[in-house]
Amino acid sequence: MTKARPRARRIKAGGSAFYKAKLAFFSFLKYFSLVFFAFWMLLPLVSCFVTAAKTEQEYQSTSVMTMPKNWFNFDNYVQAFKTSNMGLAFRNSLIVLVVVLVVTTLIGTQLAYVLSRFTFPGNGFIRGMFTVAALLPGIAMQVALYKMMVNFGAVNTMWGYILMMCGTDVISIYVFIQFFENIPVSLDESAIVDGASYFTVYSKILLPLLKPAIVTCMILKGVGVYNEYYASNLYLQDADLKTIAIALYSFTGPMGSQYNLICAGVIITLLPMLILFLVFQKQIYNGIAAGAVKE
Repeated sequence: MTKARPRARRIKAGGSAFYKAKLAFFSFLKYFSLVFFAFWMLLPLVSCFVTAAKTEQEYQSTSVMTMPKNWFNFDNYVQAFKTSNMGLAFRNSLIVLVVVLVVTTLIGTQLAYVLSRFTFPGNGFIRGMFTVAALLPGIAMQVALYKMMVNFGAVNTMWGYILMMCGTDVISIYVFIQFFENIPVSLDESAIVDGASYFTVYSKILLPLLKPAIVTCMILKGVGVYNEYYASNLYLQDADLKTIAIALYSFTGPMGSQYNLICAGVIITLLPMLILFLVFQKQIYNGIAAGAVKE
């Protein structure tokens, strides 16, 4: 027995050392992977900053990651803003963004309220059709959609583009349905017994409880609308109707692309979203976390 104890201690010590080495290895692997992927994700943005600070002559005579002579060269930013008329593009994008977010939130929450709180023939069929619609590629429906837009006279009009972007967001509806199902039906019943109408129950009781889901869906929808290029370039052909996503293409043409101005414009377009994220990052994190977990 006395001889077995030192051996047991040695085995225990060896196992402890192996366990610590394994923890150190996985810890190193975790942080290395985070730094590695962060580097490759930030590299294009750093390249944009470097290129935006260069003059046309510097950009033509140096490599992409060669540092500029003057980091405080704001001429490219001013020229990009004026040449592409970004003030008008920001205004159009803001109008589209606000109207689309308000309309889709109201439509999505009302549809989810009806589908989750009322049982009627066709309820399951409607949910199934939403699933089918989510699986269909958007590009496959552009021919029929463009023909409809032409017949309604909605091509090259702001109201037509906004109406098209207000189309039902299937993912948002399912998020809202999930939140409605987590809210006890007894709240509805108590309010109805007290004399409240269905619309009052929806607007005064249930809608305020959906703030996490609304934040989550607004983030997803807002980023998609702000960055949307294909439909805006197809349906908003007038220069006075262009959004911020197509404003950067003012610097491309048959004579070549002015990448120093394009990079300056990219940074300008990133600033509004970056400022909003820094201001509302707490609400954004809480909304995403609450919208991703079903209790």
